[in-house]
Amino acid sequence: MKRLSIRARLTLWYTGILAMTLILLGGASYGLLMRGLWQDVDATLEGVAKAVVQAANRPPAELIPPDLDEVLRRLFGPRFTDKFYQFLDPDGRLDPRWPRFGGEPLDVSPKALKNAAEGYATFETRPGNERFPVRVLTFPVMRRGRMVNVLQVGMSLEGLSMARQHFLWTLAALVPLALALAGTGGWLLARRALRPVDQMTTTARRIEAEHLAQRLDGAEVDDELGRLAQTLNEMLARLEATFAQVRRFSADASHELRTPLTVLKGEIEVALRSPRDSAEYQRVLASALEEVESMTRLVDDLLLLSRADAGALRWEAGPVELDRLVEEVAKEGEILGRGKQVRVKILGLEPLIVEGDGQRLKQLLRNLVDNGVKYTLPGGQVSLALRAVKRETSNVKRMGSEIGQAGGDLAEITVQDTGIGIPPEALSRIFERFYRVGPARSREAGGAGLGLCIARTIAEAHGGRIEVRSTPGAGSTFTIVLPLAG
Repeated sequence: MKRLSIRARLTLWYTGILAMTLILLGGASYGLLMRGLWQDVDATLEGVAKAVVQAANRPPAELIPPDLDEVLRRLFGPRFTDKFYQFLDPDGRLDPRWPRFGGEPLDVSPKALKNAAEGYATFETRPGNERFPVRVLTFPVMRRGRMVNVLQVGMSLEGLSMARQHFLWTLAALVPLALALAGTGGWLLARRALRPVDQMTTTARRIEAEHLAQRLDGAEVDDELGRLAQTLNEMLARLEATFAQVRRFSADASHELRTPLTVLKGEIEVALRSPRDSAEYQRVLASALEEVESMTRLVDDLLLLSRADAGALRWEAGPVELDRLVEEVAKEGEILGRGKQVRVKILGLEPLIVEGDGQRLKQLLRNLVDNGVKYTLPGGQVSLALRAVKRETSNVKRMGSEIGQAGGDLAEITVQDTGIGIPPEALSRIFERFYRVGPARSREAGGAGLGLCIARTIAEAHGGRIEVRSTPGAGSTFTIVLPLAG
């Protein structure tokens, strides 16, 4: 079932709430109107009754004053056909001594007669001779504390019924008209208010992977829709950056894989052109194996980064003795540096333990030492140091969970070389994937430009960070900060 649009739902809600409001107001107005009309009728009857009783209490010579007719006309109005009064004796029979004024006589009810005997007036609604009922007031006429007569004053409720009917017809005509006008106005207002959303939808449909530079209009307006447009524009900016990174990553990965594949293919083709001795075949196979190992390392590094980006990288968490780890990496670095006449040594070492994956942390240090040896000239030096430092007040995260609080210790590992250094404009990009700085760091130097990116990924996954300081021609210093265990 197709759901109604927001514009239609807003209009229906607005119209429905207005309809309920009008119904409640109409019902309250109807109740107040009827109450007022009934009070007016009863007040009129009571006024007439008191005027007639006052005239009845005059001396016999002035029993019925000549101006009583005019008085009753002013009280009842110009129409007399539906108004009357009559006197009854204490037994409820018509008293012939008193005149009657208009209308047909009505029987008095036992309840009204009883109340009159006790000195109370009674209001009743009785069926009349015509299609409208009659409102009757039964009023006792007292003399010297004794009831001598019963006065009945009545009037037709035709006026009340007509006023009620006119009010209901007015409501029946005005409420639908008001709802129709309100619904139309609500629809137009909702359409106007949601027009920017339609424009955003149209623009968003035009934006594809190849046109992520486009942005939604209306982000400069400081309201709900403006904030929505700003949020969507920020999302588009992140998507654009991500797509650009993916394209660059794919191109670089393809290029890195193409080089060893081309070398591998070329050597195999040369070996197959003519028969060769076993030594030559062994050389070709050894070279092919070297290229395969290079591609395997590249694929493993790419897989590690891909899993890290997806949050699916698994670590074997446990206590790691950093001093032993530094010693092992330093020994491997010594072997690596002998071929380039680069010394690798330890300047300082403290027994520190962190919680993490020992193999990954060793890979982190190995990448930094390997870079230091690779870009240090013969006769240079790569040094390692490990010490404890005070924790910063800002929180850090280890293995995806918060562990930081003010105070406590951190492990700091520095890897310093006396190599060619890094230009200042490249310091902010050296941790990017496949990034190399100038010809001195070309692919001939080995590697695929992923070592530093992997090092930062491992450091951040262990709740730490990695920083770099470098002076061109004087060397670089990489600092790793990790939270200590416990």
